[in-house]
Amino acid sequence: MTSVVDSRLSEPDDAVRRRRECGGCGDRFTTYERVGAPAMAVVKRDGTKERFDRQKLLRGLGRAANKRPVSDAQLEDIADSVAAELRGQGPNVRADEIGELALRELASLDPVTAIQFASVYRRFEDLDDLEAEVKRLKRQAAVPSGTRSTIPSPRATGRGHKGNKRRSHAEQP
Repeated sequence: MTSVVDSRLSEPDDAVRRRRECGGCGDRFTTYERVGAPAMAVVKRDGTKERFDRQKLLRGLGRAANKRPVSDAQLEDIADSVAAELRGQGPNVRADEIGELALRELASLDPVTAIQFASVYRRFEDLDDLEAEVKRLKRQAAVPSGTRSTIPSPRATGRGHKGNKRRSHAEQP
């Protein structure tokens, strides 16, 4: 049996964050409760449809951010932002639209992570494709900051503390 220790609304106000404690062992953990949104179908490149899975998006973002200075909280923010924008577009969304939204948010956060995400999402054929994407992201970075990401920095949300950083390999001697 568990008991709720703390409960609050999470950013961007689409989930309730509950801090719980196990009655048996005393361990604490966090759960997130989200309202069951209407099901969205993702239209894949080959025309097939599958249910939108926020966790699948989050796993893809996590793979791209591996060993990069991007926190789990920042990736959660991106997944929340993309999911919220998609909900406003109707019951069917194209897979490439999801990729573009995620790529835009990643580019404003960490361009190298965005390149790693794009290399899988865009299926680069050769180095020319990679070079074109790097140039595109550089042009996008030159756009005034008011037109870029809606994701707040971790400092602004208070969630960018040292414990949220992804670990990297130790330097080799």
